[in-house]
Amino acid sequence: MDGVLVIDKPTGMTSHDVVAAVRRLLGERRIGHTGTLDPMATGVLPLAIGRATRLVSLLTASTKEYLAEVRFGLTTDSYDVTGEETSCTGLIPDAGTLDQALTHLSGSYLQPPPPVSAKKIAGRRAYDLARAGTPVQPASVPVTVSLELLGFGGGVATLRVRSSPGFYVRSLAHALGEVAGTGACLQALRRVASGDFTLASAIGLDRLQDSRGVAPASLLPLEQLLPGVPAVVLTADGEQRVSHGRDVGAPHVQSGWAAGWLDQGVPAHARLFSGQGQLLALAVPGELSGFLHPSAVLR
Repeated sequence: MDGVLVIDKPTGMTSHDVVAAVRRLLGERRIGHTGTLDPMATGVLPLAIGRATRLVSLLTASTKEYLAEVRFGLTTDSYDVTGEETSCTGLIPDAGTLDQALTHLSGSYLQPPPPVSAKKIAGRRAYDLARAGTPVQPASVPVTVSLELLGFGGGVATLRVRSSPGFYVRSLAHALGEVAGTGACLQALRRVASGDFTLASAIGLDRLQDSRGVAPASLLPLEQLLPGVPAVVLTADGEQRVSHGRDVGAPHVQSGWAAGWLDQGVPAHARLFSGQGQLLALAVPGELSGFLHPSAVLR
C-alpha cells in the first residue's frame, strides 16, 4: 500500500499509539504520521504509508485547523485539563477582555511550547524531563495563527484556530489566560484539517479493526497527494532519467512546463509524473538553471 490514510484519532491515544495500531492491522512497517496530536485531542491524523513516507516532510509542513475549548479560571502544568492544577482563580473574562486577548494573540509571533511537550532539549523530550522533576521551557518558535470566537459561556470559549505547523493550541490557551488575567487551560481539542486532509476523508480506528478492506478503499493514492505542488508530465526519456536520479529540463517534459518557471525562483518543489499518470518523484530546482532535480524518487 502506498498513499495516505487519514485517521480520525480517538481521545486517549498518542499519535505513536495510532501508528503502532495501524501497523499491526495492515501488516505494513512503513507508516509515519504527519503531525503529532496530544492524547487528549481527536481528529485528523494523516498517516503516510509505504512510499508516501518519503513525502512526510512536505505533508507535515502544512496549515492546521482546530476546534478548541478554552477553560478560564484554571491553570495546569501541561496547559490542558489533563495536567496537575497549578492555580484555580475561578475568574472569567468579560467579552471585551476576551476579544482583546484574542486580537493580541492573532497574527505572527514567537510562541513558547508548553513545558510538557514532545519538543527535544539536549536529546530528551521535554515531557520526560518534566516527569523526572526537571521541567524546562523549550525555545520559542515562529508561528502564525488566526482565531475565530465561535461561542463563550460558562467560563469556556470555543474557538476556531487556523495555524502554521508547529503551533501549540495548549500554549495559546495558557497565553489567553495570562493576557485576560484569569488563567486558562485547554479543555478540548479537535483537529478538523491538516493541509489538504479533512474529516471528510477520515475513518475511525475502530473501522479498521472491524475490517481490513476499509483501508484500501479509504487510501488516498500518491497521485492525489500535494495537489498544490505544480505537476510536470515527463517524456519517456525524462522518466528514465528520473528513475536514475538525474536532473530533467524542458526537453524531457511533455506538459506542465512554463517558460521562465524556475528562473523566477518558484516553485520550491514540483511533482514529476509519467505519461500514464503515475507519480514518479518529487523534485526541487537543480544546480543548473532551468533543471529539476528528483529529491524523492517514488517508483
